[in-house]
Amino acid sequence: MQVSIENTSNLGRRIKVTVPADRVEQEFSSRIKRLSGQVKLPGFRPGKVPAKVVEQKYGKQVMNELATDLIQSTFQEAVGQESLRPAGGPKIEPVKPERGKELEYTAEFEVYPEISKPDLDGVALKRPVCEVTEEDVDRTIDTLRKQRAVWTEVDRAAKDGDQVIIDFLGKIDGEAFAGGEAKDYTLELGSRSFIDGFEEGLVGAKAGDEKNIDVKFPDTYPAEHLQGKPATFEVKVGSVKESSLPEVDEDFVKGLGIDEGSVDKFRQEVRSNLDREMKQRLRSMLSARVVDALLERNPLEIPEALIMEELGRAQQIAAQAGRTMTKPTEADREAAKRRVATSLIFAEVMQKEGLQADSERVQAQVDEMAAEYDNPDEFKKWLFSEPSRLREIQGLVLEEKIVETLLDKAKVTDEAISFKELSSLT
Repeated sequence: MQVSIENTSNLGRRIKVTVPADRVEQEFSSRIKRLSGQVKLPGFRPGKVPAKVVEQKYGKQVMNELATDLIQSTFQEAVGQESLRPAGGPKIEPVKPERGKELEYTAEFEVYPEISKPDLDGVALKRPVCEVTEEDVDRTIDTLRKQRAVWTEVDRAAKDGDQVIIDFLGKIDGEAFAGGEAKDYTLELGSRSFIDGFEEGLVGAKAGDEKNIDVKFPDTYPAEHLQGKPATFEVKVGSVKESSLPEVDEDFVKGLGIDEGSVDKFRQEVRSNLDREMKQRLRSMLSARVVDALLERNPLEIPEALIMEELGRAQQIAAQAGRTMTKPTEADREAAKRRVATSLIFAEVMQKEGLQADSERVQAQVDEMAAEYDNPDEFKKWLFSEPSRLREIQGLVLEEKIVETLLDKAKVTDEAISFKELSSLT
């Protein structure tokens, strides 16, 4: 078998494979002989049909099937012989096989990129460190109180933090537009849930007031027909409400599911939850920094086949979650390229270092995740009932081991960060 290689791009390869005529003939004769013992034709006893008769009737079909099988097997032989690593299936030019002739075909494909530096030896890297404080606990409790706020109507001008109940109608060039109208809409001033200028225009308004508020839709507004357009909203204020927050007492605590109603116990649980959240966010941030450093050391060109495969996987996950599948954007492509590049480098590290997800760490990860649920045992039962779920946990553990291995040889310094900042960054 003869093989010649041509580079069509940095990753693109075109190989020409020539299978000797004697190998083709030997395979063909063997198949015809085997078929002779299997087919049933009128005038012949089963298993006694002459090879010439079988060839006349089935020869073309046998040759086409033989060509397909030979291309598949010899392609694998060829890439192995030339130490090539195809990324995705090859594009085969059609061939017309003939008796007594060589089988010749060309295959085009991309190969995996070479990873020259699958390590962080000597690379300076900052490891974020954090500590949950009493202030963080207080802030979280305040958030829980605000979620259970009681709203009472007041007879005064609205200010930030108040709720206003409004009717509004949006117009562009004097014409109402789709999606720009609502009745009895509840809006919290200062929440920034509307475009800039709208909520600010209602500060100082009282029940019964009617106002025209001029705004401009951002250039990046989700609805394309509104992007960058100036608009006027005709607003009527129905009422203004202010909030009163519940006291942190036994009733409040019991309302959150802590039966014994102890405020101290409640604060302990809040801190415990924040500690778990902090550890997860720190791991995520550190992993992202490691990936950034790896990609900077290994600016890989990614095969298009792998990008498309990753985009397809992302769309499938979106569909399973009930989200609408849309045409991938350039941002989607860049994110897919990053994920593929990361997985390629991580796979190289894993192979080089012989890393595996050991059972003890997998169990510890499961226990940590289960602690977030009201019934940890039920969560574990659900998790272990489906092998794919457990494989996801094993993947997380393996990723942590890869990151730890990479950090062992990096120049790591700690960087203190507050929990509030950590929460806003990850």
